[in-house]
Amino acid sequence: MKYYNKILLTAASLAVLASCADDGILEFSTEKPASIAQLEYLNDYGVLKSYVDRSANPNFKLGTGVEAGDYNAKSMVYSLVTSNFDEITAGNAMKYNSCVKDNGFMDFGTVESFVKNARNAGISIYGHTLVWHSQQNNKYLNGLIADKEIEVDPDAKLDVEDYVVDYSKNPYTFWNQAPAGVTLGVNASEGCLEIINPTPAEQNYFVQYHTADGIPTIKDQEYKLKMMIRGSDKGRLTFGIGPWSGRADGAFEFDTEWKEYEFAFKAVADGGHVMTQSGLFAGTLQIKYVKITHSEAPAITIPVTVAEYDFEDGNPLAGWGDGLSRTVENGVFVVTNPVAASDWQKQLCHETTTPFVNGTKYFLKLKIKGSVAGSINAGFQNPDGYKGCGNFPAINVTTDWKEVTVQTTCNGDNALRMLFSVGHYAGTLYMDDISIYWEKSANSIPLTPEEKKEVLTAAMERWVKGMLEACDGYVTAWDVVNEPLAGVDKDGDGLYDLQSVKNVSEADAKNNFYWQDYLGDDYVRTAIKLTRQYGPANMKLFINDYNLESDWDDNKKLKSLIKWIERWESDGVTKVDGIGTQMHVSCYMNPTTQASKEKHVVKMFELMAATGKLVKISELDMGLVDANGNTVLTDKVTEAQHKAMSDFYKFIIKKYFEIIPANQRYGITQWAPTDSPSGSGWRAGEPIGLWNINYSRKHTYAGFADGLSNK
Repeated sequence: MKYYNKILLTAASLAVLASCADDGILEFSTEKPASIAQLEYLNDYGVLKSYVDRSANPNFKLGTGVEAGDYNAKSMVYSLVTSNFDEITAGNAMKYNSCVKDNGFMDFGTVESFVKNARNAGISIYGHTLVWHSQQNNKYLNGLIADKEIEVDPDAKLDVEDYVVDYSKNPYTFWNQAPAGVTLGVNASEGCLEIINPTPAEQNYFVQYHTADGIPTIKDQEYKLKMMIRGSDKGRLTFGIGPWSGRADGAFEFDTEWKEYEFAFKAVADGGHVMTQSGLFAGTLQIKYVKITHSEAPAITIPVTVAEYDFEDGNPLAGWGDGLSRTVENGVFVVTNPVAASDWQKQLCHETTTPFVNGTKYFLKLKIKGSVAGSINAGFQNPDGYKGCGNFPAINVTTDWKEVTVQTTCNGDNALRMLFSVGHYAGTLYMDDISIYWEKSANSIPLTPEEKKEVLTAAMERWVKGMLEACDGYVTAWDVVNEPLAGVDKDGDGLYDLQSVKNVSEADAKNNFYWQDYLGDDYVRTAIKLTRQYGPANMKLFINDYNLESDWDDNKKLKSLIKWIERWESDGVTKVDGIGTQMHVSCYMNPTTQASKEKHVVKMFELMAATGKLVKISELDMGLVDANGNTVLTDKVTEAQHKAMSDFYKFIIKKYFEIIPANQRYGITQWAPTDSPSGSGWRAGEPIGLWNINYSRKHTYAGFADGLSNK
């Protein structure tokens, strides 16, 4: 279904043309130009609905599309459609976006007037449409499923870890300087870094060592250094935090019990290390971990992924280094380094065209194991001069799978690479589900899929209930779901998929609201259930779609729709009464093309008849395409082409009555009574009507009437 724009002129501007419309005298002028004389035979035709054999088709409805505002004004439109048709379909007035405001208020004033006027005229209304992805109030619907606000105490502060090295898990790989007789390394049984100094040194700095490196501090920001320490006796550990060019200095007075010590500082520079000195202490000093934290008000963080690898496509990360092999085996990235070397000599690389942002904290998450225990390193790099832009803490590797998350702040410009440095690890690494992301702070939390489904189901119920109450039981047939199918089969099951933001154009994804993305394919069952719940008992519900007569895919869309309906009805509760085929067709002047179109119109009717369901041609109109494949506008159509269009209308309608059994013939709706003006949003300037823009009958009127009367 496409947008139905106002294409009928107002009664005031058409009063002089009343003799050409079907609510008045139909004679032409006695002084007839040749072009008028060729149309004179049309005066012998009665109103369209008089050509329906009611004894053979007691339930058949001949309909047309109309703008509710034009009909409610009781202008020429009102007279024309009431005299020629049994049923009317509102172009836009009964759609979601026409009734639901940005704040959710539902205004059914136009609908109620439309129903009242149709009821008084004795003409039925076909409801169009209850659930669709287009012409929805996206602002309101997206607002319903927006993130939930959370209450946060702005005065409450939380310590957020920027850097952690845990010696119960990580090896010691940093710089150190100590005189002979001092030992420094990880005590695996105690799970800590251990420094044993048998005698005091002359100066404290004679025993100095980094206990952390590559810290992600930013100049002038406030941080805390936290260390878990104990000694074999009381003592003093001095430290400096920052690069070699300048550090924030402090000291911890420790004793023989494990305690966490804390030092608040302002970073004097970007990045650096934690330099510790303990030359004056004689005995055993143990350090379990070193942390850098900062304080901030509590907030929910939302991960924003910038790179992801699950290796299901079989492609390994890029990399280099002598003897380094990179393969993907069963969806796992396998890296083998037979000989240890310097870290930078053997690397794995994620490269991007959009630099990592200087000053942004990034997280690296992955699953990893190795053939032997060890560690690897990772960090950002500017390829220009191979400049480092922030290193993650060392990633510990065991022989069992584990999930690791490390973080660092990018501290350089044009960081186009994230590198794994694996040179010092000799063995085979297994890596999977690598993700690089940053976290967006927010005072809200996303709804779960279950919560979104619940909220939108309630919104659908409110809408369906409101619309059916506004119709006051008068509208007993609906396009309950409109255009559910996409023209693609991405899941490979042989059927076209439901429309979704995942299989439509970027513009459609932005402008439409796909209920099925939140309610799943069950959304059709939900729509039908609600409509039957709030509508009259004699309701007839249709699934309506376009391109069901398509020849380019041998009616695959219709075949898919029939299978989808079978799925929806398989619950034993859901019932679809009928199928609506829009049939926005064109008459082709290329005989081969036209023959193919006609063949697949016949196939469509045969497939629909075989379902046993009601069949409605819901939006029939016709354009014209010349022998070269060009669309022909109204002012360029020749007499012969007008007659070809008339013949095609006659063909379609006759085939409908010939193929569709009488008890399945719901009706035919001619979508646009008049030709489309040049400024219309629907088939602009095309000869789609049975009347021209001045309400005079065209040859297509005769073809349509002859089809109805089976001439």
